[in-house]
Amino acid sequence: MSAPDRSGTADDPLSVGLGNRSTGPADGGAAEPAPQQAPQKERHPGRAIGRSLALALLIFVTVLLVLFVVFNGQTVQISLVFGDVEAPLVVALLIAAALGGLLVWLASIVLRARRRRR
Repeated sequence: MSAPDRSGTADDPLSVGLGNRSTGPADGGAAEPAPQQAPQKERHPGRAIGRSLALALLIFVTVLLVLFVVFNGQTVQISLVFGDVEAPLVVALLIAAALGGLLVWLASIVLRARRRRR
């Protein structure tokens, strides 16, 4: 028994025993095209670091919000146009923050619409 021909390249596991394929076929015909390899997924270490930082920031902000709710639990009187209401301070602050965010969002929509018209 003879050992298989191992003249192929060491980095191509499919070339074992196929001989030297770089010279083309012996009959003078066209050479077979090289098989296409699946694209390798590139690893980006910056993305992993960015995700870790984003997760750390999310945890930090969540802890701050929980502490904010715990320390602002007292009830306050809120004067509205049509009457007075008693509510926890944190609820009043969160409603005010949500209304402020809504105003910013609406203003950004208006600005985008103006830019598109130009």
